Amino acid sequence: MLDVDREQVLAYRIAAHGLHREETDPAAAAVFDLGLQDSVRDTALLGLAARLDGDVTPAVWDDDRFVLAWTHRGAPHFHRRAELDTIRAALVPLDEKDAMARILWQRKQVEDAGMSATDALFTAAKAIRRVVTGVQTKGTVSGAVTKLIPEGLSYACRGCGVVHIYEQLMRVASIHAGVRLEPGATPATLAPLEERGRLKTAPDVEAATRVVEGYLRINGPAAPGDAAVYVGTTRTGVDAMWPDGLVEVRVDGKKAFLPEDRVPLLENPPEPDVVRLLPPLDPFVQARDRAVLVPDKARQKEVWKILGNPGVLLADGEIAGVWRAKASGKKRLDFTVTPFDAVRPAVRKAAEAEAARVASAREFPDHRVTFS
Repeated sequence: MLDVDREQVLAYRIAAHGLHREETDPAAAAVFDLGLQDSVRDTALLGLAARLDGDVTPAVWDDDRFVLAWTHRGAPHFHRRAELDTIRAALVPLDEKDAMARILWQRKQVEDAGMSATDALFTAAKAIRRVVTGVQTKGTVSGAVTKLIPEGLSYACRGCGVVHIYEQLMRVASIHAGVRLEPGATPATLAPLEERGRLKTAPDVEAATRVVEGYLRINGPAAPGDAAVYVGTTRTGVDAMWPDGLVEVRVDGKKAFLPEDRVPLLENPPEPDVVRLLPPLDPFVQARDRAVLVPDKARQKEVWKILGNPGVLLADGEIAGVWRAKASGKKRLDFTVTPFDAVRPAVRKAAEAEAARVASAREFPDHRVTFS
C-alpha cells in the first residue's frame, strides 16, 4: 500500500488541477472534467485564469463549448456543453435517501407535500420545464412555478411577501427540466437549453460513478465521506456510485482512495513551485478533507467562513494565506493579501504578478496590492 504525507498529496492536487498552467485551450482544462463552480462574482473566471497559460477575460464564456447550470449540490457550475447530458444523468437520485439528501429537506416538509422527495424533485422539474420557454429572471420563474406545484413545495417569503418554491428544490430540479443559467446575469436568469431533450427520471449509476471518479482524480486521494459531501448525498449513498479500479492509499496514516492510473503522478508529482491567487470556492479549496489542505484549525477558520470566504494564496505547495479584492471606482482593483507567515520576496513578487492577472481578467486597467 502506498503511504504518503499531506505535502505529497497537495503536490499531486496542484498538478491534477492544472495549476502549473500548462494548458492553453480553456475547454481542455482538467477542472471541467468535474465542473467549475461560479457561486461568487467571477469565481469561475478567476479559477480558470489561475490554470490557463494565456489571458482570460469574461468573453471566455461566450465560447459555445461552455454552459452554466445549477448542477452539483445545486450550485452553479460551468460545464463543457457536450458533457452536460452525462452530468444531468448523474444528478438523478439513485434512491429516496439520495433524493432527500440532495434537496436538503426535512422529512416533515416532504410529508406535508404528500409525496416522496423523488416525486417532489420531478414534479418541480416538470413545472420549471413548462414555465421556462425563454429567457426569464429567477424571480419570475419562481412565481410562475409556485402556481403549478403543490403547496407543500413552497414557502411564504417574509422579505418580499411572495410565495416561492423552495430554493434548493428549484436549483436541483432545473437541470432535469432542461434549464440553464445566463452567465454574468444579475439577478440570476434562466433559459431553456437548446438541446434540452426529454425529462429523464431513471437513475444512471454509471453516470453518477463518473462524478465520484472525477472528484477523486482532482481532489484525491480521498475518503468516501469526502466524495459524498461533494456530491451532496449520504455516506451510504456514495457506496452505490463508488468506482472500480481504485487504489487504497494511506495519507498520514488515514485510508483514502485514488484511481489506479493516477498513482504514478501521486508517487512522483512535479515540484509544487507555483504561486497562485485562487478565488473563493475554487475547486482546489472545495476538497472536503480540510485538515489536509490546512492542518491548523485557527487558519481553517480564516479560509472557510460561514459567509464571505476569501480567496487563498497558494505558495510552494501550501495554502499560505488569504486575500480579498475591492474595486476602487471602475478602474482600479485593490488587493489585500494576508499571509499566514512571513513569505519570501520571490513569493511576494509572484503574488503581485498574480494580482495583476486577476485585475486583468476582471477588466480593471489598474490595481494595487497591500500585504497585511
